[in-house]
Amino acid sequence: MPKPIIQLALLCVVFGLSTTKVLAASTPWWQFQAVDTMKYSRDLSGQLLRDPDTLQKMTETQVAVIADLGATHVAIATPYDEEFLPVLKQWVVAARRHGLKVWFRGNWSGWEEWFDHSPITRAEHLAKTAEFIQKNPDLFENGDFFSACPECENGGPGDPRQTGDITGHRKFLIDEHDAMLAAFRSINKNVQVSMNSMNGDVARAIMDKQTTQALGGVVVIDHYVRTPEQLNKDVTDFAERTGGRVILGEFGAPIPDINGVMDQDQQADWLGRSLALLSENPNLDGLSYWTNQGGSTALWTEGGEPKKAVTVVKSFFSPRAINGQVITENGKGIITATIRTERQQVTSKDKGNFFLPYLSESEVATISAAGYTEREIPVSILEKNSDIILFRDKTGWWDQLYVRLLDWFKWWMSNS
Repeated sequence: MPKPIIQLALLCVVFGLSTTKVLAASTPWWQFQAVDTMKYSRDLSGQLLRDPDTLQKMTETQVAVIADLGATHVAIATPYDEEFLPVLKQWVVAARRHGLKVWFRGNWSGWEEWFDHSPITRAEHLAKTAEFIQKNPDLFENGDFFSACPECENGGPGDPRQTGDITGHRKFLIDEHDAMLAAFRSINKNVQVSMNSMNGDVARAIMDKQTTQALGGVVVIDHYVRTPEQLNKDVTDFAERTGGRVILGEFGAPIPDINGVMDQDQQADWLGRSLALLSENPNLDGLSYWTNQGGSTALWTEGGEPKKAVTVVKSFFSPRAINGQVITENGKGIITATIRTERQQVTSKDKGNFFLPYLSESEVATISAAGYTEREIPVSILEKNSDIILFRDKTGWWDQLYVRLLDWFKWWMSNS
């Protein structure tokens, strides 16, 4: 065994002083992170049909800034009726141009009698949805999300809490889910269809465990509450009640009747505290912020200027990340090692490489692999030296101490 100082010196020459690349994460924090455009993509659909130049400029401008946040999807709520197809296509074109998947969050205008359309029945809704998907295969990409009837309780036969038709409402949602799955399979597109969001009180009435399982094991909630703590608690409660994974289909602040009036600092603070709590909640698969522009919760002003909340959302949608490697004491990569923090867990890939998003330097990473001794390393050290050496379980205590001294030495040299 070489003397400690000689050993340190030799390994510093051999391995060098690793300068870790701290990057904006190409892997999003959540599997699904979106911003909703309903105030424009749906509410102005009729007006924009008559003004294609404004439509093109609006979609380009709004989608570009949503993509810059680090969103994976943009929520587009344009109705599916034939007359609105040019508007929907323009929004989709803008999304693809900026590398975004789409959460199709429209509906048939007749369901809620938008734009003076006549009401439609459940049977008509099912048939029209399947036909729409099959006639427009070029609209969709693998990885898109599709809702046929968001907040379905707002139209058709009415809110099941008031009509008492809990069974009928459940059956319609399941029939629609199955019809959408079949339609997308027929056009060879892998699109997530378990996205019919509903008000939280409706979910408590409708989404029992059997229904949740039939709808793909996902419950999508449009949910506005007073405090970040309540929001996070409710996500856990919905998961326990339904047995499913949770997606927040809508959330945001301030809603004046719930949160009162907030200035930009207060909105940013509320949102930062909410996202910090949600980032640690293992029941949450994703979320969509309501809304980009228009209304009290907007991230951008009507003139397109970013509010302070934009910076907060971007810090979570585009977290910093460490691009590192897990290796043996001989420098061989360890595949399928687990690197986890309080908020994230990733697995090393080819040659032991890994990509770990993180939100704070105060986090501690635990690194483990079968047959190797587990290690804990502060993220603040991994920022400077991301080559993680794991020893076999029976490796001597001196070798393990030596590696920890080497980690410290590299960190000290990087900061001196």
